[in-house]
Amino acid sequence: MPDQIGDLAELRGDCARCFGLCCVALPFAASADFALDKPAGKPCPNLQGDHRCGIHADLRKKGFTGCTVYDCFGAGQKVAQVTFGGQDWRTGSKEHARRMFDVFPVVRQLHELLWYLTEALGLPAAAPVRPDLRRALEETERLTRQSPGELAALDVAAHRQQVNALLLRTSELARAGAGGKGGKKGKGKDRRGADLIGARLRGADLRGASLRGAYLIAADLTGADLRDADMIGADLRDADLTDADLTGAFFLTQPQLNAARGSVGTRLPESVSRPVHWTAGR
Repeated sequence: MPDQIGDLAELRGDCARCFGLCCVALPFAASADFALDKPAGKPCPNLQGDHRCGIHADLRKKGFTGCTVYDCFGAGQKVAQVTFGGQDWRTGSKEHARRMFDVFPVVRQLHELLWYLTEALGLPAAAPVRPDLRRALEETERLTRQSPGELAALDVAAHRQQVNALLLRTSELARAGAGGKGGKKGKGKDRRGADLIGARLRGADLRGASLRGAYLIAADLTGADLRDADMIGADLRDADLTDADLTGAFFLTQPQLNAARGSVGTRLPESVSRPVHWTAGR
């Protein structure tokens, strides 16, 4: 796989080549994100016979916000067209369907790692670890192409741990030249796993910060400077990114942005798109 950010386009969900796997394989519970309960393996009542969502244009209005912030990173089409050779779960046996539903979450995790590794390869500062990143990328891609049985038995957690160590090193290199006001270069704030739920961070200088796994639910990040910040796993549900600057922020995914609020003034890295539900400002 080439080392260009543009190749991330291959790691986005393509519903036309999938069988609505996320609408069947995954469970969800009635909450602010979902209007009803659905167990794993049972088709969502909104799923149509052609594997398309019957309320796709109105998901937020009808109480299915959770669906709008989900992305399989291209795992759906990989499982449907490669792992199972294009055989639909509707037309196969019950065992075939069960195996497909079991494998989908595994491949989804691997594809998320492919996203991070592909982005890491495109970071200029990652040059010292680029050979290791390439090997990890190739190994992860190889794993996604295993048989259903091999995928079901795969220890994904162990593989994630190995890749995460490499991504952490990449993060340190990428943030080495960044720093907050009055701070030294390479000394961006370490907010890994921090509880910042509802935090008032309006205009905060978070350049080069590590926000890995930070809880930023409903945080006010209006006008915040998040340039060159590590955003991997940061929970941005209902966070206000109005006019925030995320230029150069890395390991930021589309689902994270879709869960947040923002405006036309929010500056984003090229790897993601401005969510359609964001307002034009206040």
